[in-house]
Amino acid sequence: MRESGDALVLLLAGGIGSRLNLLVGHRAKPAVPFGGIYRIIDFSLSNVMNSGLTRVGVLTQYKPLSLMAHIGNGAAWDFTGRTRGIKILPPRTGEKDSDWYKGTADAIRQNIDFILANPSEQVVILSGDHIYRMDFDAMLSYHQHKRADITIGMMVVPKRDIHQFGAGIIDNENRIVDWEEKPKVPRTNLASMGIYVFDTQYLLRALARDRKEVDFGMDIIPRAINEDRVYAYPFYGYWRDVGTIQSYWETNMDIIRENSGISPEGWEIRPNPEYGGRRMDRAPARFLPGSKASSSLISAGCVIEGTVINSVLSPGVRVKKGAVVTNAVIFDDGVIEDRAVVDLAILDKRVRVGSGAVVGHGTNLTLANKQFPKHLYTGISLVGKEAVIPAGSTIGRNCIVNFGYCDETFSGLDTLADGESA
Repeated sequence: MRESGDALVLLLAGGIGSRLNLLVGHRAKPAVPFGGIYRIIDFSLSNVMNSGLTRVGVLTQYKPLSLMAHIGNGAAWDFTGRTRGIKILPPRTGEKDSDWYKGTADAIRQNIDFILANPSEQVVILSGDHIYRMDFDAMLSYHQHKRADITIGMMVVPKRDIHQFGAGIIDNENRIVDWEEKPKVPRTNLASMGIYVFDTQYLLRALARDRKEVDFGMDIIPRAINEDRVYAYPFYGYWRDVGTIQSYWETNMDIIRENSGISPEGWEIRPNPEYGGRRMDRAPARFLPGSKASSSLISAGCVIEGTVINSVLSPGVRVKKGAVVTNAVIFDDGVIEDRAVVDLAILDKRVRVGSGAVVGHGTNLTLANKQFPKHLYTGISLVGKEAVIPAGSTIGRNCIVNFGYCDETFSGLDTLADGESA
């Protein structure tokens, strides 16, 4: 019988994630902070750890430095020891950008030497940018039971969303008989989660067959369905692709909603407490006289003098007297000065909102951002890392304040209107 530790894990963590806008301006998507003390990739790494898998390769590409530093030697997830380990696999770039990974299958193909150096019966291929809890050992047992060449983690999603995913049509044995990659007119609501189990020798043969086949969903899987044994592994738990500002904000809010299905602590998701200036090694959160907090996640090191409602605060955030924070996600060490208001916004690290300033002003939530109408269209405003919002300023809905912004006069204006950027 197969033991889970025999399988090799390849974790794809090199995507740009451009729909997250300035949240990925200085970091890879899997390195984006999430849920107070975590980063997105912590969920995939913890799932691997909790499934008993011990050998991992992380394929990086876009702005990888903070991601690499966060992973370190893998000790936070028990990936250190004689028979276990995690290895960062940077892109095999040439002199041109076109030499970078051209797709998911091409990324794996360029790291065949890592597969050969780590003999295994199966290879588990994951994405590093989803929020979920999954037992890969159970999936590997299912794969073996079905005698599959490829097994794909799949779940039911609303048909209105299926255009974002690969979609599989199955028979009564869960064998996939047809495939549609991001269909405009779907025939099924069964979506790929981007989680694959391959028999190792089958994967090596598939990658060697045609180097023009650069993507699993577009190339490898459709051909395999016609020629080989490809099965769906049904998943019924909580799973979110946090690739958009809207889904990222909603998934953070799910943490503080009752019965939403997400429970990072219950799932035994581990952060890396040693990364980022020991950001978890802080004193407990303090709630000073006159403060109010409800329906919120408030991390260690926070100091609350004002009001926090329905919000997620990372370590070290300070909300000063008379300030009000609602429906917000605030990264490490943000400061909301006295009488300031932050509503329906995401603030990156070390943002300072000046005294009496408002981020998220007005009731018109649907006037999309003029520069990025597909990124911000539900009222959420973004404030970039280390930006300073001047005292008394007003930032509207669906606005963007870029990295390090600091202009005491707003170029003569004291208001950033709905949908504008600064």
